[in-house]
Amino acid sequence: MDIVSDFISVIRNGSLAVKKSCSTRWSGLLEGIARVLKDNGMIKNFERIDGGNNKFSLKIDLKYVNSVPAITEISTVSTPGCRQYCRVKEIPSVLGGMGLVIMSTSHGVLSGFEANRQSVGGELLCYVW
Repeated sequence: MDIVSDFISVIRNGSLAVKKSCSTRWSGLLEGIARVLKDNGMIKNFERIDGGNNKFSLKIDLKYVNSVPAITEISTVSTPGCRQYCRVKEIPSVLGGMGLVIMSTSHGVLSGFEANRQSVGGELLCYVW
């Protein structure tokens, strides 16, 4: 089961349905992706919600600009059956630098720009624009 693909589908479907917020199950990886999206202005906010019995969920407040979703496209790169890794010099550019690459690195979940600045490579998780 691929939690990153499920998370991306929740965000994509929520944006297409013009929802104010959406929620999914919590994991440290998904919280890291949400943090990168928030830091880059793709979502308004996110929070971890305690559901009791050590079960948490992640609530994401979606962002719209003039009734148009801030995230127009989000797609998975790496899957459990086919992981995609890249070195620092191989970090792809999305839409000529207008988009965002989210990576899982040894320094945590980072955007492609931040991974390049810190000179670390890692697993490509998703592309966002």
